[in-house]
Amino acid sequence: MTTSPRTRPLPPPVTTLSRDDARRLALRAQGLVGAPDRRAGVRGVLRHLGAVQLDTISVLARSHELVPYARLGPVGRDAVESAYWSGAYSFEYWSHAACILPIEEWPHFAFRRRAYRAKGYRWHTMEDSDRSCAAVLARLTADGPLTTSELGGGRKGGEWWDWSETKIAVEWLLDTGRVVCTERRGWKRVYDLAERAVPDALLHDDLDDAECLRRLVAQAGAALGVATRADLADYHRLKGDQVDAVIEGSGLVPVEVEGWGRPAWADPAALAAPPRGRHRTTLLSPFDSLIWDRARTERIFGFTHRLEAYVPRPRRIHGYFAMPLLSGGRLLGRADPAREGTTLIARQVSMQGPKAVRPMAQALREAATWAGCDAVRLERCDDAELAAALRAELTHMSEESG
Repeated sequence: MTTSPRTRPLPPPVTTLSRDDARRLALRAQGLVGAPDRRAGVRGVLRHLGAVQLDTISVLARSHELVPYARLGPVGRDAVESAYWSGAYSFEYWSHAACILPIEEWPHFAFRRRAYRAKGYRWHTMEDSDRSCAAVLARLTADGPLTTSELGGGRKGGEWWDWSETKIAVEWLLDTGRVVCTERRGWKRVYDLAERAVPDALLHDDLDDAECLRRLVAQAGAALGVATRADLADYHRLKGDQVDAVIEGSGLVPVEVEGWGRPAWADPAALAAPPRGRHRTTLLSPFDSLIWDRARTERIFGFTHRLEAYVPRPRRIHGYFAMPLLSGGRLLGRADPAREGTTLIARQVSMQGPKAVRPMAQALREAATWAGCDAVRLERCDDAELAAALRAELTHMSEESG
């Protein structure tokens, strides 16, 4: 009788890590400990993380801009967009969610493209699939790259999900790999033919499903530093049994993490040298890959976070787009930012004691400068004494910079 990967006995852990060890490994793996690699820049961040999530919400900036900002500091927003979308360096596809991915990962998602083709549809079905897809491909061949609007419009006239036949067709072609999203223009996807957008050496679906999954699990493990089975699956939204099937060949090694109570795996390179260097102080997008997995965030940092953008306003606790504060390798609070002219407004702030006041002020000032604001105003804080201390610190920093 054969044994399934899930029921096969796990190999013994090669080492035991403390909670702090695991936290520091995770931070370094995510590029938030040590001097940033400014020569590699935004593209280096993307290559290192393997996926940067996209989202429609824009407060200080969109999430895919906030991710490199958190690691590199105030890199120009135009430079961020140019790094992502110029030179056939990246593409958009379904990973953890809709994500920007390094172009080198195109072959690794062949398993997902095949799965969509086998199913025959994604969310919508077409009235005449062959005719609609052929029409989109003909337009892109003649006139591409094009947005949905330039192809003829995305909606029939109803709600956002009431897609036109053209929109269904181009998204299906993207899902199955004949079309690629090469950039976002005014937040609209720009589509092109895969053979024009993907370098010849990468334009293939030659890797079988097991090899695709093995490479994605290995990449997730390197980007996470140390991870459970669920963590590895969540990074590129794989299934647990898919992780089980390839984990032994991924190069990751089994470890035990004190207090986790479940098997874990680590990147051998992460274990080879202890994390050293300066910890970044910054506000994090809720969609940042350090914290996008809420269960992992709570396990590693003891910090519970929830995106409240879709929670009715009266029920929000921390605000519409509360951004966790990272400082000294720990999550010390959160701030919900907004802009009013050239003023950054901290609409709602919470902090874990006096030690978080100066880091919060520093993070708010840096974020304001990066976003083109010249002042910071605190509206609300859940602790009156900490609010007074934060206002005083912000005033002091303003006077120093003035």
